Amino acid sequence: MKVGIIGLPQTGKKTLFQVLTGSRLPEHTVSSKPLPGTANIIDDRFDKLVAMFDPKKQTHARIDLVLLPKMEQESIARGDIFRDITDVDALCHVVRAFEDEAIYHASGSVDPLRDVEMVNSELLMHDQIFAEKRIERLEVNLKKIKDEKQAKELELMKRVQTHLEGEIPLRLMEFTEDEELMIRSYPFITRKELIIVFNVAEDKLDDPSLLERVRPICETQKLEAMSVSAQVESEIAELDSDEEKQEFLRDLGIGEPALGMLTRLCLKALGRISFFTVGKDEVHHWLVRVNSPAPVAAGAIHSDLQKGFIRAEVMKYDELMEHGSEAELKKRGKMYVQGKDYIVVDGDILNIRFSV
Repeated sequence: MKVGIIGLPQTGKKTLFQVLTGSRLPEHTVSSKPLPGTANIIDDRFDKLVAMFDPKKQTHARIDLVLLPKMEQESIARGDIFRDITDVDALCHVVRAFEDEAIYHASGSVDPLRDVEMVNSELLMHDQIFAEKRIERLEVNLKKIKDEKQAKELELMKRVQTHLEGEIPLRLMEFTEDEELMIRSYPFITRKELIIVFNVAEDKLDDPSLLERVRPICETQKLEAMSVSAQVESEIAELDSDEEKQEFLRDLGIGEPALGMLTRLCLKALGRISFFTVGKDEVHHWLVRVNSPAPVAAGAIHSDLQKGFIRAEVMKYDELMEHGSEAELKKRGKMYVQGKDYIVVDGDILNIRFSV
């Protein structure tokens, strides 16, 4: 599960990447290649389970993040940035929404909605160009030899082209299973889920007006959006203890750090849910696709558990927190035994029984 961080120059995406991954890049780092990193998935339920079981080991679920080169006219024209984007599962577009006369803006002024529309247009244009070239090639091939498979693909590509000409991203276009197979290897960027992160000034953190203004775009283009102050998050990350960080957050009226908000939106965008395994040896946070049956969740832990799956013993997180222990849940008949058809629910605590 890989999320690419994109944005125009001077938006604060490098600062945000450092906060999220805990990495430290030299101040004037300018890279023409993607910079990889990883971040823990922040989930309060995991922390409470750790506090309850006091395990020898605790393991967070993690998400891969990639800081992509800045989107400048030169890289857009060459197409380099688009080649990098095709390698990720979802995109996080960092948009400048703070004023600072000491930091230039590529377009001469700060206008976050303009920048969102501009980048969206570039992504749409990339997909349009690919569709047009593919149509041209298919038409040439079909003039030489009739081929039913290529004829079907040509029909699909023309539908794709019409869809894109309406300035609608491909994540809003429905495809059959056969059509999915046809285009799976194609570098269509607007099929990827997209999260907009507005980098705002500290005094705008509790101002919802920008998110209200972008809501129509989010609804029509299937986007997620959030606001964060990368500078404030960077200052919080420098603090030594969790107590200091929590106090700083309270003083600023920030309910949740950027990492928690962003990873939650990433999981939503990518269709993932959380489940947990617990015990005195380890509390482990796992991710699985929405609507996955129990054996698939078992396979996320280890392939042998999926192959030899017998049953899953399931605790519900809220019930465990309410009653305080596994023993109490068993006494109340709230330890559920589920078979292969059970669909895992976000927050489930699983104990997999299997045969080797």
